[in-house]
Amino acid sequence: MTWIVQNLWLVPALPTVAAGISALASRRNRVLAASLAIGSMAVSFLLSVIAFAHVLSLSNQGLPARQVVDFRWFQFGNEWLKLGWMLDPLTAVMLVMVTLVGLLIFIYSVGYMEHDENFTRFFCFLALFAGAMLGVVISNSLLLLFMCWELVGLTSYLLIGFWYHKPEAAAAGKKAFIVTRIGDLGFFIGMAWLYAQTGTLLFYDGGSGCLEHSALATLVTHITVTGMAASTGIALLIFCGAAGKSGQVPLHVWLPDAMEGPTPVSALIHAATMVAAGVFLIARVYPLMSAHAGPGLELTPTTALIVVTWVGAITAVFAALIATAQWDIKRILAYSTVSQLGYMMMGLGIGGVAIGMFHLITHAFFKSLLFLGAGSVIHGCNGEQDIRKMGGLRKSMPITFLTYAVGMLALCGFPLFSGFWSKDEILHAANTWSISKAPFYLGAFGALLTAFYMTRQVYYVFAGSSRLDSATASAHHAASTPHESPAIMTIPLTILAAFALLLGLVDTPAWPWFESFLSGKHAVVRFSAFSGPGLLSVMLASSIVVFIGLGLGWYFYGRKPIASADAPDAVGRLQSQVFTLLGHAFYVDALYGATLVRLNTAWSRICDWLDRWIWNGAVQTLSHLVLAFAWLDNIVDTKVVNAGFDEGCQTVSLGGQIFSRLQGGRVQSYLRMIGIALIALAGFLLWGATR
Repeated sequence: MTWIVQNLWLVPALPTVAAGISALASRRNRVLAASLAIGSMAVSFLLSVIAFAHVLSLSNQGLPARQVVDFRWFQFGNEWLKLGWMLDPLTAVMLVMVTLVGLLIFIYSVGYMEHDENFTRFFCFLALFAGAMLGVVISNSLLLLFMCWELVGLTSYLLIGFWYHKPEAAAAGKKAFIVTRIGDLGFFIGMAWLYAQTGTLLFYDGGSGCLEHSALATLVTHITVTGMAASTGIALLIFCGAAGKSGQVPLHVWLPDAMEGPTPVSALIHAATMVAAGVFLIARVYPLMSAHAGPGLELTPTTALIVVTWVGAITAVFAALIATAQWDIKRILAYSTVSQLGYMMMGLGIGGVAIGMFHLITHAFFKSLLFLGAGSVIHGCNGEQDIRKMGGLRKSMPITFLTYAVGMLALCGFPLFSGFWSKDEILHAANTWSISKAPFYLGAFGALLTAFYMTRQVYYVFAGSSRLDSATASAHHAASTPHESPAIMTIPLTILAAFALLLGLVDTPAWPWFESFLSGKHAVVRFSAFSGPGLLSVMLASSIVVFIGLGLGWYFYGRKPIASADAPDAVGRLQSQVFTLLGHAFYVDALYGATLVRLNTAWSRICDWLDRWIWNGAVQTLSHLVLAFAWLDNIVDTKVVNAGFDEGCQTVSLGGQIFSRLQGGRVQSYLRMIGIALIALAGFLLWGATR
């Protein structure tokens, strides 16, 4: 086993240690905190590249690319609980992506957070967040993955609510933490069930792991009382955790509110780390998700994968519809992320690990580019996030505009951009799905909506003239002039734009390198693959859909300049009620507030009443009874037992005193007593004689 495999734990450990050192530093040590975070992430990136090269070398040699290192953690009874880490193609790709995108976001953050008084604390949380995500990626144990998973949840709470003096940020942090815990409860139950069935939580352990053949064979043949295989039940419970982290309907409500955190946090959460963790989890446990009860069923989708597919397809369209009517530049991108995560889940459910993960990788680069670009816009507009109050930024922020345009086209799936190749793979797989064509049509409609709302956003932000000085703008922004961001922010944008443009070329139909790498095969260039069944027709149809979306965006928002910040939306004028419905995100939060939140509030009040008057009343009654018995016992003890005992003691003492006088040792007393006794005896005898 090579050095990099044995020391792979250093990749997550370095940012974690950097976070620990920064936590002990004072607020003034800004340079130290930033240097530790960026330096540790840079070293982790280099180690990730070495690990990737090692896996690539093994694959090229035709050798098994998966290597694991397991160790004993602690013992209970005769059993040892083991943890471990793993290096395989999936791990290698994720490590490179997370460390590279994270490194660029860290560098960008130096410029974005320059004037924040809590600069040191921010980089401490940021480094810990990255370390936790990297721990999720390398884990060979579902338990270790869950530990790092929960640490990701903790740090997301700290970062989303970083500006805790804002009530909205504090509420958003709590909302993200609570909603994701709902999904994690299912995850935890599934993990416990898996351990009960297999006796291990190691993924791979020389044939004895929970994702290996012997364990899977046991799981698919064990039928529960509901008639469901244990493998299906466990897979669905684990998917609950993935749905929470990756913002799938109905647990998506936390993700748009996460925009209350600093923009680099939004980029990290929505691109490379937290939301990607759910998709990665499904990819990691894919053998469990796709386990079948017998041979010959391999091509039949399992119940778990069918659920994943439908949830993903519904989420993709649901979030895209909402994004068409949002005004906050980051909230539009947030709903876009929810939508794209739906595509990833749909890709995993229909096409397998390679298709879903390829879209995750491409999305990480172009979505981080878009969020950082939005941060650059907000920075250049002195904190403004309402797209209605922007406009005309193409001239004042040319680098931001060009890079943002690249990210926008990649997200839309414009031909030859990275999103085009990854999105088309999903649509092509959906077109050939044996269960239903509905996910394909939902995916195509979602692609049209994506092109439409991103075109709308770009026209509002970059086209026309500036509306920052309009009558509706606040006094703070009225006198501000938009300006380009510094180089420390624009250089990461340029690098990400290059990846957003070119990354898709690593998995085209002619050269499916990414898919071959994950499966451990050797990729071959074959241009004849474009003639595969239905491939060109899907590519053509998806391209037409994208152009229709772009055209509709131009028709409604590009033909006429947007006059002022208070001008009504062009689509909103046509269907104001529908636009209002979408603007309020289908009132899902209001629905939850009126049902689940109110029910929870009512139940908490009932519990409080029960606690105060029933349980506490019972305790108080019992305590009073105990006190009464104690008082009664005290009376009996004092007035009866003690009194009788004291009286007896006094009687014995008096008797002792009387009899002690008979034993005084004085002869005179003895003679006096004898004399008295003789007189008494003589008197008794005389009395008897007279009778």
